Amino acid sequence: MANYSVDKDILKKYLPSKTEIDIWNNTCYISLVGFMFQNTKVKGFKIPFHVNFEEVNLRFYVRYKEKDEWKRGVVFIKEIVPKPALTFVANKIYKEHYETLPMSHKWTHSENHLTIEYKWKKSKWYTINAKVDKVPSSIIRGSEEEFITEHYWGYTKLSEIETSEYGVEHPRWDVYKTLEYKIDVDFGSLYGKDFEVLNKEKPISVFVAEGSEIKVKDGRRI
Repeated sequence: MANYSVDKDILKKYLPSKTEIDIWNNTCYISLVGFMFQNTKVKGFKIPFHVNFEEVNLRFYVRYKEKDEWKRGVVFIKEIVPKPALTFVANKIYKEHYETLPMSHKWTHSENHLTIEYKWKKSKWYTINAKVDKVPSSIIRGSEEEFITEHYWGYTKLSEIETSEYGVEHPRWDVYKTLEYKIDVDFGSLYGKDFEVLNKEKPISVFVAEGSEIKVKDGRRI
C-alpha cells in the first residue's frame, strides 16, 4: 500500500453522492494498492481460471452517515486485473472501473526479509515493490495504518444522485515494517490527467499488510 497526499478538489468529480472525503491527520489520502486474490469464490463456488489472480487499484477514502453512524469506506478510481471476464462483469453489471492488463507478481522470502512485487503492462511494465521485515506487528490504534486498512465499505458513483454501497468483512490485519521500496508508475497514463501530479510526489508511507480471508457482502443503492 503506497499512500499519497492529494488535493481533495481533484477527487470531487469522483465522489459518490451522499459521501464525503474522509480525512486523517489533516491529510487527504489516495493509495496505490497491490494484492492477490486467492481461493476466490463467488456465491460459494470457484469459477475456473478465476480463483487466484493479481489486482492493483488506485483508491481514496470516504465516509457516509446513516442515521447516527458514520460508515468509513473506499472509492476506486480504477482496478486493474488480468482477467477480462472480471472486467466485463464489474463494469457492465456493477458500474465499477476495471481494466484488463497483463499482470504478474513475485513474493521472495529470505532469512530476515520479505520482498513483495506486483507488475502490470500498459505500453510498458509498471512496478510496485517493497522489501519488509519478516516479522509482522499489530496495527496501533489511531495510527495511519489503521486509517488506511480499517475501511469496511465500498462506494461507487452510479450517477450524480445515486451511489452503490457494499460491505466488506475481514479481521484486523498485521503490518510489516518497510525497509525500502520502488514505485515505477505513470499515474497520468494509467489513471488520467487528474492524477499526473502524483508522478512528482513521493508517498507519505508505504507498508505491507498481512491480508486475510475476506467476505464481500451483497450491495444496495442509496
